[in-house]
Amino acid sequence: MDTGTMTRRNAYIQDIARQLSKFLETGRAEDLIACLVAESNLPGPRPNHDLARAFADTVREYAAADEEDRQVLWNLCVELACVSPEDAPTDDPHEFLSFCGVCGIAAIGSVASAFTEIALAQLQEASLDPRWRVREAVALGVRELLAARPEETVAELEGWVESGSWLPMRAAAAGIAGSDLMAEPDLAEVALRLHRKILVRVYTATERQSEAFLALRKALGYTLSRVVAALPGIGFEYLRQLATLDDRDVRWIIRENLERDGLRRQYPETVQHIRAQLS
Repeated sequence: MDTGTMTRRNAYIQDIARQLSKFLETGRAEDLIACLVAESNLPGPRPNHDLARAFADTVREYAAADEEDRQVLWNLCVELACVSPEDAPTDDPHEFLSFCGVCGIAAIGSVASAFTEIALAQLQEASLDPRWRVREAVALGVRELLAARPEETVAELEGWVESGSWLPMRAAAAGIAGSDLMAEPDLAEVALRLHRKILVRVYTATERQSEAFLALRKALGYTLSRVVAALPGIGFEYLRQLATLDDRDVRWIIRENLERDGLRRQYPETVQHIRAQLS
């Protein structure tokens, strides 16, 4: 991380800490909300991730330190997360409030076991949001909860996949693939198992034109490569099996993943062989 980024992030942490302290003292969140909206970087290609991280990190710290503050902060984060698409459509600066709220929910769930289950339920609900940035926040939250509460989170993700709903499946795939699978072989095996289940549902799907299905397909176009990179032996064998299927969406997903640098540069011969199999 460069010096400028570190300086900016530290400044955000100090500002958020000041705003959250004021909120906890007064119960009024107007100044905090104004700060988040003003610095959201929206409209624009990406929300202000440094500010969102500062918000989540500070919420986590305060929630871990004081049980009474934890409940107040939980209520705040849920309120922010529930800012609706009608009130804050995509690219509206107020959309950032939902982004931060989702991140804050995961932060509290990561440090307080009493909130883990309800945090995961809130993330599943948020995964259905039509705004892609809010769904991105869900994937970030899943990653955080996997690191802090792996058993509970994996069990919940299994349920998201079994639900058959495209967007929760997308959140499960994006969240677990964003984790450090290389350093966690057991988690990598879970990620492969979830991707297998998801791709069975893709292969057997009859409805493929919805925005939700296309969002899942797009995510699978990069998440599978991360799983294969973590488990190259069984991962590439799985890709070879998929390549035998006469299914346009499955084959598109394979091609997209074979283009990812993590596979193409490290395993060029294997990638070329599977490409030839697809042809």
